[in-house]
Amino acid sequence: MSYGIPGNDPVSVESRRRIFGDDAEQYDTARPGYPRQLVADVLDFSALAAGEPALEVGAGTGKATLAFARSGLPMTCVEPDVRMARVLRHRCAQLSGGEVGIEVADFETWHPARRYGLLYCAQAWHWVDPAVRWARAQAALAPGGAIALFWNHWFLQCGDLTDRLTAAHTRHGVAIPPDTLLDPRPRPARRGPEARQWRETTAAGFVDPEHRLYASVHERSTSALIGLFASYGGYRALPPGPRERAFTEMAHLMDEHGGRAHVKVVTSLFLGRTRADATPAGLRP
Repeated sequence: MSYGIPGNDPVSVESRRRIFGDDAEQYDTARPGYPRQLVADVLDFSALAAGEPALEVGAGTGKATLAFARSGLPMTCVEPDVRMARVLRHRCAQLSGGEVGIEVADFETWHPARRYGLLYCAQAWHWVDPAVRWARAQAALAPGGAIALFWNHWFLQCGDLTDRLTAAHTRHGVAIPPDTLLDPRPRPARRGPEARQWRETTAAGFVDPEHRLYASVHERSTSALIGLFASYGGYRALPPGPRERAFTEMAHLMDEHGGRAHVKVVTSLFLGRTRADATPAGLRP
């Protein structure tokens, strides 16, 4: 028997997007942040006026929030999980940069009190209901406002370790969840105009699309690497028994490898903007 989760089950998707809050502190510790150059590029593309706030959708524990706030950018963060928002508030309380307002709400039903010159979303856009997310983004943005969607793709740099960890999954009947560290598929699968995100952005009426990639390498200890695996929703949704048995063997294999591994992170950023001559829609439906 292979343990896995159906990626196209709408009930599963709704429950899985809140599964990260089960251990929000662990998620915050395990996940890498985002490149400084990406933050600079998003701010340059959006060309916000001084003091003009941005909107973050699915802020989580603030992996991207702090990077933007430290630039002095005021922002409103919308996060549906109260447990993630609790960690986010704690982290933002230590800021000396921009002012951060936090709203615990689903973006699909949240009503902005104003329009924003920038909406960004880090690692969470796929959790927002595709039936309404683009229209909601358009309604939240001012004419000419920018949208920035970005996420990390992770890869182990050692092929031998990758093979051994993959084999451990097989021995314990655990299917490798998609878009995770050992997923053998190329990520991102497509680039530029060939990418699904590019097509969806332009189909939703956004103009001036761009796709940029950023690469970095991070060294991880055994515990930090297992923590990264444990932070993925696909692993969190597995039955505890098979998951923990697989993690135990994987930790042993990591120790045999020397207790250190290099993880390459490719960050994919899609940019676009609303038309400058667009007629603003009402703030409330």
